Amino acid sequence: MRNIGDRDLQKTSTYIVPCFLLVELVIMAGTVLLAYYFEYTDTFPVHVQGFFCFDKTFSKPYPGPEDDSKAPPVLVYSLVTAIPTVTILIGEVTTFFVKAEGAQEKTIVTADCCYFNPLLRRIARFLGVYSFGLFATTIFANAGQVVTGNQTPHFLSACRPNYTVLGCQSPMQYITERRACTGNPYLVASARKSFPSKDAALSIYSAVYTVMYVTLMFRTKGTRLTKPTLCLTLLSLAVLVGVVRVTEYRNHWADVLAGYLTGGAIAAFLVSCVINNFQQTASALPPLPPQRPQLPHGRQLSTLPRVESPLEKLSGPQVPGLPYSEIT
Repeated sequence: MRNIGDRDLQKTSTYIVPCFLLVELVIMAGTVLLAYYFEYTDTFPVHVQGFFCFDKTFSKPYPGPEDDSKAPPVLVYSLVTAIPTVTILIGEVTTFFVKAEGAQEKTIVTADCCYFNPLLRRIARFLGVYSFGLFATTIFANAGQVVTGNQTPHFLSACRPNYTVLGCQSPMQYITERRACTGNPYLVASARKSFPSKDAALSIYSAVYTVMYVTLMFRTKGTRLTKPTLCLTLLSLAVLVGVVRVTEYRNHWADVLAGYLTGGAIAAFLVSCVINNFQQTASALPPLPPQRPQLPHGRQLSTLPRVESPLEKLSGPQVPGLPYSEIT
């Protein structure tokens, strides 16, 4: 009987390795490469927007390099990588050893010899999808910054325009010259990448993905306060990153909110539509045997004779001109 149950839990597939090598790895490599070109090269030039003379919206003081921030990129990127990875590893290892052996899914690659360990398969799938979403969020955020070219609150402090040469006589005068800035070209280019906030997008993406994993997978009794506490902590950290970006004049509120929307939407889409809410595939679950209804006190269900209703006779075919007694 145990062998039959094990066969019911086996999912035969000969396309896992070719699909992984030829499709998923290619998509992942292309995503990483595109993120690299957006982040570290000038392949995609930033759109140059003009500005009004003496615009107070962009006249905030320069906050200094990104590394001097209270939420530096190194810290943010380390947390968005480490927290989901550790959470998924702990969750999957715990579930694997707690779950009964008969309820674990096995995937056959070729013939009856090669199996994918269910623990390694689930970890690779969840972390692989998370990594893909992380790079996709980076691409969406960088693409928005490059296309819009919206300035940061400290743009004029980094730009240092010469208002005398530009002939600024009124705050309503709009400057469109590309050579209007006299400051450091690197700082000026960075000050043109404000919408959406990439740090806010990555933070909320990591938080939403991890929160959905904790909520959907940890269903053990006694976690009624543990899960909300952990989820609220992760979401609070993501919100705190956005607040720091605004208070340090590195982004506007609209930039942070757009980053939240981008990262949260990508995380919700991947969890709901790509990995099926972290659940086991339906094909691997054995069908439940049909159960016969049982009466209380051990009585057997007996078959009762069929009683023909008078309505059935009346609903039968009627032949005009003949009485009902002759038809029946």
